[in-house]
Amino acid sequence: MECKFTARSAIGVFDSGLGGLTVVKELKRHLPFEKIVYFGDTARVPYGTKSKEAIIRFSIENTQILLKHNVKIVVVACNSSASYALKKLRASFSVPCVGVIGPGARKAVNTTRSGRIGVIATSATTASGAYPRVICGLNPQVKVF
Repeated sequence: MECKFTARSAIGVFDSGLGGLTVVKELKRHLPFEKIVYFGDTARVPYGTKSKEAIIRFSIENTQILLKHNVKIVVVACNSSASYALKKLRASFSVPCVGVIGPGARKAVNTTRSGRIGVIATSATTASGAYPRVICGLNPQVKVF
């Protein structure tokens, strides 16, 4: 799907519910002059109990909704969606799509003093293995629980 965005277009953010508003808060803190369009899919929350296929389908639909607003980038603020759908979104849409797993993993790796990181996540995010994969890719010495 093609979209027509400019530098003045908004940043699009989606989550399965309202938790992604914490991502919006950080975006506003770091990019105070950017416009943001947020979509919280409260009709189908939580995604963490859904199948991989359903999560991918929901994520595509959410991205299509944001693209109707001509966003210049899509931030996938849902860990379950970022775990399973980010590659598909990047392959399907011309707008850049970024997730929260990489930044979260980097923060954890840079913050740990013990070399041990505990991940609290939905069953879908846990089953995907996304956090251990990214964390261990950043620092193979870290133990992930």
